[in-house]
Amino acid sequence: MTRVLVPVEILEGKTVSPGLMQLLGPVDVTVLGYHVLPEQTPPDQARLQYEERATAALEDLTEEFRAAGGEVNYRLVFTHDREQTLERIADEVGARALAISGVTGDIDSLLVSLSGDVAVDRILEFVIEVIGDREIDVTLLLAGDTEEGMDDRLDTATNRLREAGIDVETSLSTDSPFESLMDAVPNHDAIVMGESAPSLRSLVFGDESERVAAASVGPVLVVRSDESSDDESV
Repeated sequence: MTRVLVPVEILEGKTVSPGLMQLLGPVDVTVLGYHVLPEQTPPDQARLQYEERATAALEDLTEEFRAAGGEVNYRLVFTHDREQTLERIADEVGARALAISGVTGDIDSLLVSLSGDVAVDRILEFVIEVIGDREIDVTLLLAGDTEEGMDDRLDTATNRLREAGIDVETSLSTDSPFESLMDAVPNHDAIVMGESAPSLRSLVFGDESERVAAASVGPVLVVRSDESSDDESV
């Protein structure tokens, strides 16, 4: 079963939108409660001080996921390096994707970016499994410099989703992948993209946070290309 890692700044009062919980109902979820520590604070000291409160918040959150129909467990980490911790835990639990929670209600439409050097097959497999037999519309976006075969690449992906019973529209753009993505965001409830997409690392880890917030982006599901995510070991 596909597993998604959902990081949450658990001691900052952050949570996960009900729409994202419902969307992830067909897959397994690991909620990663994390707290970034000042460099001089030992993790063991922070665990003694905050573990009880953080664990209680994580247990409440996992119960909300279960109420939405998902299979879920949780991990708690105190760290000095958020990026390194997310990558390590994703490998440990065999996560196929990572979810960046955003504000959303019911998710009726997904924007799926195929731009850049991404694992298209893995993205499409993930979309098919997450949607299942639900009526969630998909827009496939392919953006970047015009290259031979882009139309064929988009057509092949479209046919694969339609064969799975998913309603699909397409968007082909010669603008930059990031700008094309931001232009399309307001018409969709959530985004699915691959981790090798241009500007993805800055999107995940905050350098582009102001631009993303300005586009009122909902949840972002990042499909990992690392083959280690295929071997789940929870």
